[in-house]
Amino acid sequence: MYFESHAHYDDRRFREDREELLTLLPSCGIDYVVNIGCDVKSSKQSIRLTEKYDYFYATVGIHPHELYDMSSQTIAELRRLSAHKKVVAIGEIGLDYYYDTHPRELQQFWFRQQLRLAEEVQKPVVIHSRDASQETFDIIKSSSVRQGVIHCYSGAWQMAMDYVDMGFYIGVGGVVTFSNAKKLVEVVEHVPLEKILIETDSPYLAPNPNRGKRNDSRNLEYIVNKIAEIKNLSPENVAKVTQDNAKSLFF
Repeated sequence: MYFESHAHYDDRRFREDREELLTLLPSCGIDYVVNIGCDVKSSKQSIRLTEKYDYFYATVGIHPHELYDMSSQTIAELRRLSAHKKVVAIGEIGLDYYYDTHPRELQQFWFRQQLRLAEEVQKPVVIHSRDASQETFDIIKSSSVRQGVIHCYSGAWQMAMDYVDMGFYIGVGGVVTFSNAKKLVEVVEHVPLEKILIETDSPYLAPNPNRGKRNDSRNLEYIVNKIAEIKNLSPENVAKVTQDNAKSLFF
């Protein structure tokens, strides 16, 4: 029923019950999960999860918070990892100016390098962008990458449509259920359902009514229901179309 396009089940918050939960999810309607790499370690852990669970797929990439040891050797390692048969994208890559963990010029440099890697290995990208909407858009536009998803989209609906026009999908997660999510509701109103992916970003950003708790893919139901409400569609239709969208992008 559901295609979880963005989760982090390698996270330490799942340490105590990871196997129990991941064995359970298919019986809860979770047909596919893409586990997202944020550094070399988590990229390798994501691949290991795909080898244990048939319904799991992985991405490999370096998050803008994790550039501490970034080098050309890191890019070479990502290239090697990307050849695994269940690696479906390069990511999570992008810019984060909210915390400014690393200098902006450094973030931009390695973002471009990872976009070039995606071009080289011919895989879509999973994009992280926080407080850097215009710079993220400009860097992607200047590249030749035209397949991917803007994860946990937080910008204006007009820019979302610019991404759609470039060929990208818009990732919608638990924030859409929050009472202060007016901007994201507008995005869902304007972006065609055929260009939306659903995600939880587990263990983060649990939707209402579980806001503040550890998130997992069972909460996709609340996200789907909210999208269905906004678009005046059935939840079944939203689940089917977003699953088809994710298959089209990743497979």
